[in-house]
Amino acid sequence: MARALMVQGTGSNVGKSMLVAGLCRAARLRGLSVAPFKPQNMSNNAAVTADGGEIGRAQALQAMACGLAAHTDMNPVLLKPESERGAQVVVQGKRLTTTRAADYAALKPTLMGAVLDSFNRLRAQHDLVIVEGAGSPAEINLRPGDIANMGFAEAADVPVVLCGDIDRGGVIAQIVGTQAVMPAADAGRIKGFVINKFRGDPALFDDGYAAIARMTGWRGYGVAPWFADAWRLPAEDALDIASAPGAAGHHIVCLRLSRIANFDDLDPLSQEPDVRVTMLPPGQPIPADADLVILPGTKSTRGDLDFLRSQGWDIDLIAHHRRGGRVLGICGGYQMLGHSVSDPMGIEGPPGDTQGLGLLNIRTVMGDDKRLTETRAQHCALDLPFTGYEIHIGRSTGPDCARPFARLDGRPEGATSADGRVTGSYLHGMFADDAFRRAWLAALGAQPSQTAYASGVDSTLDALAAHVERHLDVAGLLALAS
Repeated sequence: MARALMVQGTGSNVGKSMLVAGLCRAARLRGLSVAPFKPQNMSNNAAVTADGGEIGRAQALQAMACGLAAHTDMNPVLLKPESERGAQVVVQGKRLTTTRAADYAALKPTLMGAVLDSFNRLRAQHDLVIVEGAGSPAEINLRPGDIANMGFAEAADVPVVLCGDIDRGGVIAQIVGTQAVMPAADAGRIKGFVINKFRGDPALFDDGYAAIARMTGWRGYGVAPWFADAWRLPAEDALDIASAPGAAGHHIVCLRLSRIANFDDLDPLSQEPDVRVTMLPPGQPIPADADLVILPGTKSTRGDLDFLRSQGWDIDLIAHHRRGGRVLGICGGYQMLGHSVSDPMGIEGPPGDTQGLGLLNIRTVMGDDKRLTETRAQHCALDLPFTGYEIHIGRSTGPDCARPFARLDGRPEGATSADGRVTGSYLHGMFADDAFRRAWLAALGAQPSQTAYASGVDSTLDALAAHVERHLDVAGLLALAS
């Protein structure tokens, strides 16, 4: 069986995913067959796998770092929030149930078997598995039945390294405090720590670094400075999407919905130097200089229609369209553009109907038949092929479907308004196709670059591995794996 090492964090968004991706690529460059693993992830930004399932987008990036195709075993439990109190539970790529947060604690222990099955399959196929925790092991209220952090580490007998984020401040308290609240047996599984996201001269933290080692008894494995090229990698969080430094030109505005999902559509666009991507936060009006407004995917179409209206974005969209602006709806965003969204079975919440925005002459009915597949389609207006993926429920029909966005296996897909300025499609990932992205941007009046998106991500992973090798004791970390 392969050796394994687990990276846990002092909290969410401390850089665990990026660190694991860097270690995975570094291990691969050392000649090891390595695979990523995250027992439990909570994210609506999912990736479709070749085996017909879905996993967290961060694990798909880590798989790329390992030179592997994404597989459902890499993230056996995926929680996809549908409301403030409930989430869809996906196990080994397939929807198991929808549960309230209060009830998930009772469900967790039943999932450990699937988690360990997936982990052991990866261990049987590779030299090394690098595991990413979720949240923080300091959340001791979640320790009973835990499958994400120390519960998994104990069940799989995997050593742990703790990652702290100095950029948010208080990193000494983060790490020392984590040890202070943990049961002794859990603290004993932690073999060392790393400091992440340092800005400035790391030597200025020498005394703090030594203090952490002294107070915890854990060995330090280095201080990693902020990785300046992180923006070139697919974002796990919509807040992390940023345009290329100095980007100007065509202004694309994406509405940051409350249940935004599969927003990786924005990553390739954000790297175009003549495109300025704005992830519009709640409380701000749609800018008058927007050339295109994107309504992205969402885990709760009807819920986010209500959210969109509460921001006044429905009024802004009508004004944007009246000024001659363009609108693109993707997946749930496409559904919102129609006259109505009906959910008679209560798939995404209480059964009922919600009035849409009326910018497309279509109507959508939700069903329990979820489509999860990689696709190759032909864009109708450009007469160009492109690759992407589908991950949605619901069926949209109406007169505007007679002007499809694309053709998929010979059948029409999506819809276009009579004036041609409002389009919708269920297809994600289309802008990662370089030839299609360039032609699509040119048709909008932008100046596309010769950016090769996938190879750019791959070269950035090499740079991340070099960054990790330069600043951390990678040999020491890999030696911990057992």
